[in-house]
Amino acid sequence: MRYTDIPAAHLVVAYCKSAGIRQVVLSPGSRNAPLVLGFTSDPYFECFSVVDERSAAFFALGLSQQSGNPTALVCTSGSALLNYYPAVAEAYYSRIPLLVLSADRPVYKIDIGDGQTIRQDGVYGNHIGFQGNLQQDVTHAPASIRWEGGREPGDPRSLHEMQARILAENEARVQAALQTAMEDHLPVHLNIPFEEPLYGTIPEPPVEIRPTLQPRLPEINGEGEDLLGHWQEAGRKMVLIGSLPPGSLSDAVVERMAADPSLLVFTETTSNLHHPEFFPSIDSVLAPIERSGQPAPSFEALRPDLLLTLGGMVVSKKVKQFLRAYPPAGHWHVGPHNANDTFFSLTGHVRSDADHFLGDFLPRTQPDTKSGYRARWSPVRDAYRKRRTAYLGQIPFSDFSAFEAVMKAIPDGYMVQLANSSTVRYAQLFDMRPGNPVFCNRGTSGIEGSTSTAVGAAHNYEGPTLLLSGDLSFLYDINGLWNDRLRDDFRVIVINNGGGGIFRILPGKEESDAFADYFETVHNRDMEPVCNMFGMGYRRAASAGELEAALDGFWDPSGRPILLEVRTPREINDRILLDYFDFLT
Repeated sequence: MRYTDIPAAHLVVAYCKSAGIRQVVLSPGSRNAPLVLGFTSDPYFECFSVVDERSAAFFALGLSQQSGNPTALVCTSGSALLNYYPAVAEAYYSRIPLLVLSADRPVYKIDIGDGQTIRQDGVYGNHIGFQGNLQQDVTHAPASIRWEGGREPGDPRSLHEMQARILAENEARVQAALQTAMEDHLPVHLNIPFEEPLYGTIPEPPVEIRPTLQPRLPEINGEGEDLLGHWQEAGRKMVLIGSLPPGSLSDAVVERMAADPSLLVFTETTSNLHHPEFFPSIDSVLAPIERSGQPAPSFEALRPDLLLTLGGMVVSKKVKQFLRAYPPAGHWHVGPHNANDTFFSLTGHVRSDADHFLGDFLPRTQPDTKSGYRARWSPVRDAYRKRRTAYLGQIPFSDFSAFEAVMKAIPDGYMVQLANSSTVRYAQLFDMRPGNPVFCNRGTSGIEGSTSTAVGAAHNYEGPTLLLSGDLSFLYDINGLWNDRLRDDFRVIVINNGGGGIFRILPGKEESDAFADYFETVHNRDMEPVCNMFGMGYRRAASAGELEAALDGFWDPSGRPILLEVRTPREINDRILLDYFDFLT
C-alpha cells in the first residue's frame, strides 16, 4: 500500500478511516489527486467514480440516507464544489450526514487570474453544519511556495515547527467536522489547499497521526415533564408525523398511540408508519372540508387542543394551511435535533429520540376513554377510501388512475424512492403497504437529484428499488444513470404527462402560450432514447390496459435495470384530480 506524500491529504484520509467512513464518491480532476490517491490506495474504502458533481453529491446523499453514516465527497477546485450545493442544502434540511472535501489552489493563487480558481472557503454559507479551511502544508514543495514577505524560513527547524503547528490546527478542524457530521447528522465541508506536485506517493505515511474523536455529552432536556400536564388536560390530541426512516417507532409505541381515542394520528407516506387506527392521505380528509360550502364548523371540530409533531418535513400543504388557520393551544415537537415552527404555534421541544421518549412517556399517561375525537373522524377516513374506489371506477386513464395502478402493483420488499412535485403529492393520496419503505428528498423539495439519490440509496439497500418519478424530474437528472453501480434490480416508472402538470393544478393557472412555455414547460420527449443511452430496458404504456400489461413481468429478475414510461393526457389530469376532492365532499 502506498500513501500520498502530502500531509493534509493523509490527515483527512486517516481520520475518515478512524471514524468509520467507508464510502467515498470521487469526481475526476487534478487538484484533488492527493485525496483520490489516498482513498483509492486503501482497500478499506469503497470508492465510486461519478463524473457529474451534482449527480455525485445526490448519489452520496442516497448512500448516507440508507447507511446513516457520512459519505465522503471529493472534488477538484473551481466550480466543481458549486455543483454539490443542491445536495448539500438537501442534506442540511433532511439531516443527512455528508463530508464534502474540496481541493483548492494555495491561498496566494486566489483572485490573481489563475485557472479553475474561485473563492471556495465558506462557499456553502448558511446551509452547512461545519465548514473549515485547512492550512497548507509547508513541508511539501517548499520551493514552490510563495512565502509571506517574499522569504522562506532559513532554518529547516523553523519549517518543521511551522508544519507541526499547521498539523495540530488541521487536526482540530477535521475532528470538529467529523463530530458534527456524525453526531448532528449534518453536511460538513473541509476545503484543502494543495501545492503542486500532486501525484506523489510514498511507501510510508508522510506524518504519524493517531486520530482521536471525543464524543460530546448529550444535551439534557426536562421539558417532557411539562408536556405531561398539557397532555392530560387536552381532550383532543393530534400527532402529525413527517418523514421518518422505517422502524423509527417501536410496535409498543405505535399500539399505545392507537389505543387512545383522544388521539388522532396523521401519517404521511414518508413517515413509514402504518396502523388501522391512523389517518394516512391527510389531504383526502382536509380537501373535502376546504371545498365544502361551510368549512369552519368542521375545521373547528378537527382543531386539536394539543399538537405533537414527530419526524422531518411535512409534505401536505393542506395540513399546514389548516393548522395555521386553526392553531392548537399548544404544539410540541419531539426529536433530537431542531424543532420547526411550521404552524407558528410551537410551545415546546423535547430534544430526544422520539421512540425512546414516547416509550417512557406514553405509559405514564391515561387514555381519555370519554373523548369522541377519533370517533368523530374515523368514519370520514373510511368514507374517503370507499369514495376513492368508486371514483376510480368512473374516470378515464390519467395521472390519478396511473398512480393508483402502479402503487397497488409494487411488490413487498421494494424500496420506493419518490421524486418531488406532483409525484410525492399523488403518492400521498393512496395507501402504501408496510413492506415498502418510502423516501423522498423533502428537505428542499427540489426536483433535481431524485434519480441520483435513488441510485445511491439502491446501492446500500438489501432489496430491489423503485424510483417513481415525473417526466421533468427524471429528465432533469438523467446523469444519475451515468453510474457503473446501477443495479439490475433497479426499476424506474416515469409518469410522463408532457410537462410540469402540477402547475395546471395550482391557483392562477391560465391557458396561454406563456403558461405552456414558461410554467408547464410542455414537451414531447420520450424516455426510450435515454434508456438506450444508459443500457436500460424500456417499456411503454398509454392506457389502463397497456399499463396492466407492461407491469406484468416488470418486477421479475433481469440482466439490467428497466424503465416503464407511462404516458397520460396532459389536458385532463388537473381536472380529474380536483374533481376527486369534489367527489369526496
